This record gives sequence, C-alpha cells and structure tokens, in this order.
Amino acid sequence: MPKIVDHDARRRELAAAVGRVIARDGVADVSIRSVAAESGWSSGALRHYFATRGELLAFACEQVIDQVTERIRAMPVPDGVRAGVRAILLETMPVDERRRAESTIAFSFLALGLGDPALARVQRLHFTRMYELCLSLAAHLTPGDAETTARRLHALVDGVTVHVLAGHLTPDEMTARLDDYLDELTA
Repeated sequence: MPKIVDHDARRRELAAAVGRVIARDGVADVSIRSVAAESGWSSGALRHYFATRGELLAFACEQVIDQVTERIRAMPVPDGVRAGVRAILLETMPVDERRRAESTIAFSFLALGLGDPALARVQRLHFTRMYELCLSLAAHLTPGDAETTARRLHALVDGVTVHVLAGHLTPDEMTARLDDYLDELTA
C-alpha cells in the first residue's frame, strides 16, 4: 500500500521552517538549503514542493497572510468600536515574537518585490488585504469618510510596524502611536 502524503500539510511545514529561518537569520539567509536543513528535509525533497527560493518565500508569505486573517476572524470582538479596531489592528502588528516574525516575513517582500514579479504579486496581496481590513474598520470609525481614514490608518500601521522592525520604536511605543491616532478618530 503506498504511503499517503498530505501535500498541503508538508507545504505548510516548509513555510513554518521559512519563518523560523527568517526570524533567526533574516530573509537574506533563506535558501532551499537553509530551509531544508531547518525542516530536516533534503534539498531534493523540498524542491519537489518548491522549485525556487522565490516560490518558497511567496508561499511562506501567503501563509502568514492567511494565518493572520484566520486569527482575526476567530478572535472575540471587544465591546466598543475603538477597542475592537485596536484589538484587530494589534493582531497584525509586531507586539510579540510571533507577530514580529510574521511582520518580518510580510515586510521582507517590500524589497524582494522590487526585483521579482512573482514576489511583487505577494507584496500587492499583503498590501491589498491590509488596506481592505483598514477600510472595513474605518467604516465603523468614520463612516462618512472611510476611504481617507483607511488610507491613513493603513499608513500608520505599516509605518510604525516598519519602525519596530528597524528598531526605531519599541512595541509599546508603537502601540502608543496607534492609541493616539485612535483617540483622535474617536474624540
């Protein structure tokens, strides 16, 4: 009887290994070889699922986007619009090690997407999903001008996230900037 392999589970396992390599060594050190070593697979077995580093990185980023989306969908919504918006946005921001690793993976596509159309597609997916989230939240905060609020909210969240990843802000300082903006919107 042939062995039944769950290919989707194996791909997710490899995406998790990409995340560990990025969190530990940075995106520049992600390669077929480094991810194979991290996952305990051979490079040949890994190439059965992902032919190139770009495919591997793109899938890992898509997995992060899907994980964060599912977490947001499953979370209990706090009472009050401001508290709910805050909780949802913090789920996308690097306030702890898990979310820092996710943000690192997602934002690594800023630079990578400049030179690779396949990776640029993933970058656009990340930005589109985040904008759509901000737009849906802004509709509750400023129903008459949701689009402007969504663009500003998206810019703030991405900006302070990059500042945390670069070491210019702490997670607490980032959260304070978010709170300041939400206070302005809800005053």
